Amino acid sequence: MRPWRTVLLISVAALVCCQSTGVAFSEDVDTTAGADYLTEVEKQVIIEINMLRTDPASYAVNYLEPLRQYYQGKLLRLPGEIALQTNEGVRALEECIRALSSAKARKTLSPRKGLTLAARDQAKDQARTGATGHTGSDRSTVSDRMNRYGKWNLAAGENIDYGNGQARKIVISFLIDDGVPSRGHRKNLLDGSFNFIGVAVGPHPTYGRMCVLDLAGDYK
Repeated sequence: MRPWRTVLLISVAALVCCQSTGVAFSEDVDTTAGADYLTEVEKQVIIEINMLRTDPASYAVNYLEPLRQYYQGKLLRLPGEIALQTNEGVRALEECIRALSSAKARKTLSPRKGLTLAARDQAKDQARTGATGHTGSDRSTVSDRMNRYGKWNLAAGENIDYGNGQARKIVISFLIDDGVPSRGHRKNLLDGSFNFIGVAVGPHPTYGRMCVLDLAGDYK
């Protein structure tokens, strides 16, 4: 068993997407058929990630490049929304666009119920406690939570976003990774060693909404 990934990162900034928040997709990126345990927005998150993974350069052109016009210094001013103070301004967006333009296409991720249950454990815990981070109030790690419902192998990782409740906003927040020097959220989304995913989107008492992604190379 390969050591599990320790890039278990949190995106707190409510970075938002371009004006179009609907999820357009082709059938080849929708791997959620039969996953009735997922909510509609959780399914859309998986579809959105698969759109990204199968064609990173096109995703950047369609959904990231239009954001340039809305940056004013470190403020992001989207029409009809409150201006957001970012850490890096447009520099983080430009760096993300460059990275995606040369990123390799990856295979789609498929949902697993056990990974979703693990993600929900953390989301429900923090909805109750208002905490952030990857350690549960019971001191559990992501590995502990994944192994409650099955067994991960090969690779494991977790991303957590706070402040967004729509699929594209969540994914773009992870991609830009404003204020995270390692860009670990983005690396996890584009990592070819991951094959399976669990998603939990729910409330958070401080940030309004949160999303937990649990990722594994293999999961049984």
